[in-house]
Amino acid sequence: MANELRPCPCDIGDRFDYRGHGQEVQVEHIKAYVCKPPAGTDKAVIVIHDIFGWQLPNTRYMADMLAANGYIAICPDFFAGREAWKPSDDWSKFDDWLKTRDARKINKEADAVLKYLQEQYGAKKLGVVGFCWGGIAVRHLMMTYPELKAGVSLYGLIKDSDDMSNLLNPTFFIFAEKDDFIPLNQVTLLEQKLKKNCKVDFEVKIYPGQTHGFVHRRREDINPQDKPYIEEGRKDMINWLNKYI
Repeated sequence: MANELRPCPCDIGDRFDYRGHGQEVQVEHIKAYVCKPPAGTDKAVIVIHDIFGWQLPNTRYMADMLAANGYIAICPDFFAGREAWKPSDDWSKFDDWLKTRDARKINKEADAVLKYLQEQYGAKKLGVVGFCWGGIAVRHLMMTYPELKAGVSLYGLIKDSDDMSNLLNPTFFIFAEKDDFIPLNQVTLLEQKLKKNCKVDFEVKIYPGQTHGFVHRRREDINPQDKPYIEEGRKDMINWLNKYI
């Protein structure tokens, strides 16, 4: 039966009923959601979506939260017009779907977004955050673009072969203790590799009792037991950006 195989941890979680305060714009060949802070700034953060795409209200909520904290926040469509995954899709076909959406092959989109931020907003201080699929993308971008001064990778899947020792600027890794798809031994191995080889600031943090997607897919008002950790994860993300941007 369809949906019995779930090779990805991404159930939709608590889908936020949220319209967003920003606007949709065209950035060269892709669309993007942009939210600006109340006051002018030259600080901007790229927000990278999960498998459910750039229009997921939860991700726009995160972008708006960053804008409320003083950043121009932009959430581009890193799938470049290809369809996002839907919770009703057949999970047995997920691997084939993912092959055409490689989180490490997004430089064309990243180039367009960086150019847009600099030309349209005069952005000089840049960072990036990403969730799940976007967490993998953050790691790639932080090893590729020196202009990104801070990165936050939230529960991006890890392979034992992954080497992130070539990070160019400070990167914060958020993981959940009870993430069924990111074993804690992989997180430990990642941290050991970084301690041995990484030449920039980094932090790896595991949040007790939490599951995959907790920072952007759990609503604190209906998960009171998780509320302290949801709020802590969001606060830690913003503090990291504030420290290095």
